Amino acid sequence: MTRSQLDSVSDLLLNSPLDLGGDVAKMRRIFDEMLGSAPLPDDVRTRTTELGGVPAVEVRAGATAPTAGTLLYFHGGAYALGSAAAGVGLASEIARRTVATALSVDYRLAPEHPFPAAVDDVLAAYRALLDEGTPAGSVAVVGESAGGGLALALLLAIRDAGLPQPSSATVLSPWTDLTQSGGSMATRADADPALTRRALQARAADYLAGADPRTPLASPLHADLHGLPPLLIQAGGREILLDDALRLAARAAHADVPVTLRTFPGAPHVFQGFAPVVDEAAQALDQVAAFIDSHFRPEEEEHE
Repeated sequence: MTRSQLDSVSDLLLNSPLDLGGDVAKMRRIFDEMLGSAPLPDDVRTRTTELGGVPAVEVRAGATAPTAGTLLYFHGGAYALGSAAAGVGLASEIARRTVATALSVDYRLAPEHPFPAAVDDVLAAYRALLDEGTPAGSVAVVGESAGGGLALALLLAIRDAGLPQPSSATVLSPWTDLTQSGGSMATRADADPALTRRALQARAADYLAGADPRTPLASPLHADLHGLPPLLIQAGGREILLDDALRLAARAAHADVPVTLRTFPGAPHVFQGFAPVVDEAAQALDQVAAFIDSHFRPEEEEHE
């Protein structure tokens, strides 16, 4: 049933004009056109805003006003492509399921703004939420692909700054290791319709700009993960980043981080973006929403 749908998605990705490692300006246009090609549902409402001087898009979805917490959302694009607006589709699907408000953050992109600019931006956005009086326990961090790696970097930066952690973090197909050392880089190379080692190497070089690829805030897989909040990791069975997710789950467990790992056979990179038309993607987002809802702590005292 769903496998044929996942196969159709993989065929679509395989035949798309996007080359993640290609010319940045051209690929940014193609990436945004691909993500913006499907109209948003009528119940999705957006407005531009900012958090700590960082541009963002506020996203609300559903017939009723949001009653839960805040989703701090980070889009994918290998740290060089994508935008807060392009992430609205997937962010809205999670917002609807959680009855929460999503804030899609427009962090700065490489190569114009290499590491650690993106980390600085998401930390500034999180600080702004706390300074506005938003309880940390009512914030859930969500990121996909490079945005998943950035979500983890944010958690590390929060811990190291002595700030209260959000209620949970969800990472979808996270890029956690910029050294590209995962075994699935080779074993899934022929199966992955969206990513290649060559493309990731090109974008990692842009992002790092000479920094050590094992730097924890750039490659959270190589970080000390102690003290992080509950973590949900989802990954597709067809993607070369599968081992980035598997190894992250193992390291989190060894660091006493509550961690849930869900893998989806036959699924490509960030297949959850196809939730409106793919049953298994919708089911994956239902799991995301249940996880987020189970960890919201809106009664937590405000950050002082």
